[in-house]
Amino acid sequence: MDNTQELIARLNQSGKKLSKSHRRIAECIVQHYDKVAFMTASKLGQYVGVSESTVVRFAAALGYEGYPQLQKALQELIRHRLTASQRFEMTSDMDHSQVLSRVLKADMNNIRMTMDEIDIAAFESAVDKFLQARHIYVLGLRASAPMAQFFAHYLKFIFANVTVVTSGISDVFEQLTRINDEDLLVGISFPRYTLRTLEAMEFAKSRGASLLAITDGPLSPLHSVSDLCLMAKSDMASFVDSLCAPLSLINALIVALGQRRRQQVTAYFEQMEGIWSDYKVYLGKGAEE
Repeated sequence: MDNTQELIARLNQSGKKLSKSHRRIAECIVQHYDKVAFMTASKLGQYVGVSESTVVRFAAALGYEGYPQLQKALQELIRHRLTASQRFEMTSDMDHSQVLSRVLKADMNNIRMTMDEIDIAAFESAVDKFLQARHIYVLGLRASAPMAQFFAHYLKFIFANVTVVTSGISDVFEQLTRINDEDLLVGISFPRYTLRTLEAMEFAKSRGASLLAITDGPLSPLHSVSDLCLMAKSDMASFVDSLCAPLSLINALIVALGQRRRQQVTAYFEQMEGIWSDYKVYLGKGAEE
């Protein structure tokens, strides 16, 4: 089962077909799925009053390869509502010697899944929206702020009118005061989604601006409010998000936009190289002197 949105409904629907022990497990999950998501098969069995093997067979009866896959689906279902302490608890069964390999593998898997599932047509449509916009606003708050800064930094090499919108001296809405129907707002947010990001996108939409969301999936609140959505996996069993796939997606947008505006970008860099050299922005020959 891949669609976690259907999980609770399927648990309810399967009730009559399940054995008495399996039905008890299903009822427990429906009523306490936020707690079950962090229980091992053994702990869930103890909580319900059945054996660990019964819990494993229950997961198989729902179509999962094993209990870890059922647990992952539960965690995905509630991930956007998890507190930092709950997300941290997800690493409780991870041995310290496994941390490096498991985190790197999770990052690689997120990139692989993003590459397999990305909507190419949506990606190309997003590129067109950038090229058509009078002004581009890039919005990212809290953990998404560094991605917004990174994206806007490179967009400014390609376009003259780019504004990065993050938390700062000015309120988010003050930074969006002049947005209108000729502009594009790029909203970046991953679990736990920030309410301010959603409110800012709704504000921009009320002004007629085009909205592009960069987020983790169709369950994201940004998905429903945006005109176009590009999705990148950010799964990480900890309080920190995996941002490798979102950054790879952003890199792809930067490269694609640079190709579409090759002449303008080349002229810009030729001008900037002289300025960078005159003011010794980057290390070069004689920099050690």
